[in-house]
Amino acid sequence: MTSSASKVPAVERILDAATRLFAEKGFAGASTRLIAETAGLNIATVNYHVGGKRDLYLAVMERAADRERHALEEVMRASAPTAEDAHRLADRYLDFCVEHPEIAALWLRRWLSDAEDVTSLEAERVRPLVARIVDLAQHVAGPEADVEYAVWSVIWCVHGFVRGGVLDDRGARRRGDDQPALQRFRRTLHHLVDGLLDL
Repeated sequence: MTSSASKVPAVERILDAATRLFAEKGFAGASTRLIAETAGLNIATVNYHVGGKRDLYLAVMERAADRERHALEEVMRASAPTAEDAHRLADRYLDFCVEHPEIAALWLRRWLSDAEDVTSLEAERVRPLVARIVDLAQHVAGPEADVEYAVWSVIWCVHGFVRGGVLDDRGARRRGDDQPALQRFRRTLHHLVDGLLDL
């Protein structure tokens, strides 16, 4: 263990390790022992600070949801939303996911049936944020737009790009860490928002 790692509070080390491992391996594939080892701690310390595996998963997902909400707060404060604000919100979400691809991976895994028995997350953390975004988008959307599905479509497209990328002509995946690909995707995302919201 390095001296810099030992200065990070145990709870943060545990949550950082669990976030990476749940993102890479899913709930079933990330054992508490592996999480503890990755954090440089023992299982007893993990249990003391966070609890069992389900508690750990909930803490990781709640922290991820809180970080997303915090990242979007400034844009969502717009008192009179405009079409430009819709682009700014999509941009901010894209930038957040590029900066934190592990969080996009957590949600993708969850929505592909990871930890299905943990049922409170969506109602308590996801739906309120999506409802706020839908409410903002309603102010700028055209009459033909299905705003709720538009918001979910943007979320899925961003996650797909950040995690899956786009294949280039040689078959290599281009993701958010590739600036030309990111610029192209951002332009496309703006067109997608315009079309989905009937702007």
